[in-house]
Amino acid sequence: MIFSFSATPDFDFITYFARHIQATVQNGLLVIPEHLGQGYIRKVGFGPDFKITIHRYLLKEDLIVKRNTSGQGNDLITVFFYNNEQALEIAYNNNTQVLFSQRDESAIQVTSNDLSSTLRFPAHQQIQYVVVAIKPPRLKELLSASEPNSVLQTITGSGNSFLFFERMEAETKLLLKNMAAVDMNDRLSHFYMQIKVQELLYLVFHKLSLRESAVHQTINSADAERLLSIRNAIIRDLSVPPVIRELAQLAAMSETKLKYLFKQTFGATIYNYYQQARMEEAAFLLKQGKHSVGEVGYELGFSNLSHFSRLFEKHYGLNPKRYSYT
Repeated sequence: MIFSFSATPDFDFITYFARHIQATVQNGLLVIPEHLGQGYIRKVGFGPDFKITIHRYLLKEDLIVKRNTSGQGNDLITVFFYNNEQALEIAYNNNTQVLFSQRDESAIQVTSNDLSSTLRFPAHQQIQYVVVAIKPPRLKELLSASEPNSVLQTITGSGNSFLFFERMEAETKLLLKNMAAVDMNDRLSHFYMQIKVQELLYLVFHKLSLRESAVHQTINSADAERLLSIRNAIIRDLSVPPVIRELAQLAAMSETKLKYLFKQTFGATIYNYYQQARMEEAAFLLKQGKHSVGEVGYELGFSNLSHFSRLFEKHYGLNPKRYSYT
């Protein structure tokens, strides 16, 4: 199933998707018809400039969601929370497809609505994600930041094009889980949801507010696609350190531009991103309990296991062996 739409300011996903699958929306709830699968999409609005859409369903066929630019510039901020263990395919500029999952650095995406994107949700897998849509003035009012860094200034400013990724911490995962379990028939459920959505935004924008303040470089869908291909190249084989010169050639960018845009988008230098990805993969493998510390270290390219242990402990506060038993 393919659902394509243009990201205009007044676009309402749940309304148009219901028409697409010939279903109805009642009190902000769309129940997936049995012939398509099971689950629901719920929308909760907090005024014309602020809403949240919760997606929780399992479909009998693949779902491809294509967001096309409206051509009207950016006046809406989209914050996408992907809360699945299974990887999600995402592409910008309808070309390079990259996998994201709950356990990596990019489960949360903050974008302007003038970037095209394609999401592919596989059939027969539980899908859980949340989208918050808010206009810049409303977000600026909510944040009330006295001295916003360049990232917050860019996001809450007028007409800026941007793409930022953040990792999903345990606190955010728990909050999303609790929000999905809210009984919307409760008389104060709307009030509760508004508080929780603001808490959700706080967790995201607090992290973004800690990023290094630097001049923002405008990004377009083609840039986003190149950056995703670079990220894909970095994490494809974590036993091999990235070579900036080779990555710049792959991205068809100068080394300077690539390093700047990558850090702006992902919040870390290419090498630090690579190291973080290595540590997260090491933690994942150790938790599975199928590999020894030595096997994990060698698999991730460490010839010196003492160095691996020191680096791991720096990231997680425990050495690999102790971590595997926690």
